[in-house]
Amino acid sequence: MDTFLHGFVVCFGLIVSIGAQNAFLLKQGILKQHVFWIAFICFFCDVVLMTLGVLGLGSLISQSPLFSFGLALFGGIFLLSYGSRSFISAYRGTSQLLVGGQTLKASLKKAVMITLAITLLNPHVYIDTVVIVGGIGGTLTFEEKITFLLGTLTCSFLWFFGLGFAAGKLAGYFQNQRTWQILDTLTGLIMYGIAASLFLYAIKLGGTIF
Repeated sequence: MDTFLHGFVVCFGLIVSIGAQNAFLLKQGILKQHVFWIAFICFFCDVVLMTLGVLGLGSLISQSPLFSFGLALFGGIFLLSYGSRSFISAYRGTSQLLVGGQTLKASLKKAVMITLAITLLNPHVYIDTVVIVGGIGGTLTFEEKITFLLGTLTCSFLWFFGLGFAAGKLAGYFQNQRTWQILDTLTGLIMYGIAASLFLYAIKLGGTIF
């Protein structure tokens, strides 16, 4: 397989699942709030982490269970909190708050902080981008590494910006409160599910550390 295509396919397999990051980007895309910056942050984090992974940081991360334990614990707490807010929003029907026909807009700072937290407080992000991508990249020559990395980053760019802006096309389906309540409920379930997996991961790591 062509090295560029190999990188593209590997990244697609890792990125396409509907996790906390994609769920948040999807919701903000539907709301048409700060989509460019959220997609850019997601992509930029991939640029940094995948580049570090391909250049050899993967082994350092994989050999640091305490680092992964801390990320899993804090990431689980954050996602549990975010999921709870989604469930409360679904129960109260507050996602569709309108003033003069316009959706109330969250601040850019808040959107950026949530995006960074969802992205960087999840140890699986490091496993995917640094360990797995870096592990595959470690088997290649330097020239092949660059081509492989370009393939992964091209996929990341197309996915995040494509998902964010394509989600805006769904806005017409979210003109009623019930649809938003369904989305908030699904978002809460996703966040709770990932939080549970992170807590289990932390417990497993804790058994080997303490």
